[in-house]
Amino acid sequence: METHPLTAIILYVRDIPAAARFYQTHFGYQPGPTDEPGWLELVSPEGGCTLALHQAAKGQKPGSEIKLVFRVKDVAAFRTRALRNGLKFGVLHEVRGFQFSNARDPAGNSISISSRAYRSGAVAPVAGK
Repeated sequence: METHPLTAIILYVRDIPAAARFYQTHFGYQPGPTDEPGWLELVSPEGGCTLALHQAAKGQKPGSEIKLVFRVKDVAAFRTRALRNGLKFGVLHEVRGFQFSNARDPAGNSISISSRAYRSGAVAPVAGK
């Protein structure tokens, strides 16, 4: 069976600049080239999935059922750094050999930091992918 890797996640947000600052500050994403109003693509210098910020319609409810999961080796240390920068994650969960913690971005979207990819027996993350 042919596979199709995830290349972008579209987030419908009310304030594109605020969402962009959030993902730049806390996860190191950088704006990609664009001249399209109401749209901004953010890319990770290490590769991986693009975050596309799309202007939300006025009647659209804030937040969604989506959760963005960011691969983090040391979840506890990341939570501490994030808190110093104004981002508070919830409880630190330890499950089946990995840790994770959840928060929300400024638009109300669920986000998570997880060490699942680094647990014993997990497939090693591919650099630049």
